[in-house]
Amino acid sequence: MNRRRAAELSLLFNTVVWGATFVLVKSVLDDISPVLFLAFRFALATAALLVFFWRPLRKAFSWKAAAAGALAGIFLYSGYLLQTLGLRLTTAPKSAFLTGLASVLVPFLGAVVYRSKPGISEIAGVLIATAGLWLMTLPGAIGAISRGDLLTLLCAVGFAAHIVTLGHYSENMRFEVLSVAQVGAAAALALGSFWWAEAPRVVWRPAVVWTVLISGFLSTAIAFTIQAWAMQYTTATRLAVIYLFEPVVAWMTSFWLAGEGLAPRAAAGAALILLGILLVELKPARPRLHPSE
Repeated sequence: MNRRRAAELSLLFNTVVWGATFVLVKSVLDDISPVLFLAFRFALATAALLVFFWRPLRKAFSWKAAAAGALAGIFLYSGYLLQTLGLRLTTAPKSAFLTGLASVLVPFLGAVVYRSKPGISEIAGVLIATAGLWLMTLPGAIGAISRGDLLTLLCAVGFAAHIVTLGHYSENMRFEVLSVAQVGAAAALALGSFWWAEAPRVVWRPAVVWTVLISGFLSTAIAFTIQAWAMQYTTATRLAVIYLFEPVVAWMTSFWLAGEGLAPRAAAGAALILLGILLVELKPARPRLHPSE
């Protein structure tokens, strides 16, 4: 198995993990305030990564790589903050599909970095995804988009910026440094803001403890290390295609565990969003190749 295939299979594992944890996180947000949850999640992940990568960090550390990772971490934290706040006010499957719009934004943000113009298929994809977004988020009167939907839409921008930033710097920098720096920066932002950005609260029932542990170790420390490593061997665009499966997993998990699905109109909107994303990502024009290809 070549490295690119191994990397992309690892990214597929990430989509299953993240998609399955949407309903898990939503189920505990009544017992723990969102920013405090993120503080626990990223602090736990940072501690685990520092222990695991202590030796590689001592040998490979550079301030340039740390700064690049910190920049990615700022976008990462903004995405998770907006997503977690929005998840309290919308359903898990809808949150997952709206977050998936990050895949549409990746080529456009990447165009700023790589100085390439969006193609016709990309523009068409955005228009179709926007139509799907309208069906998903405006079930009533025009203009009735919910606050949770809006927050989730904004989180997609943060996640797209994170993918583009990581893809840009991962070509020439050690993944261990990028992984620790981005998660550490997110932890610092969460720890520095939870005490004034909200009224911190937590009820330590077993579900909360397990969600913090799973989110900290599996969904953050392991998943974002995999992402930083994998992007040495694939492109941001290919990563975005693979991440199309995340909302599908979230939808299936939410329906199976919580009986939480999508209404027919919202389901049609989700299908249009996926079609729009596919048009953007699977465009006929030759994509920018990763140096490893």
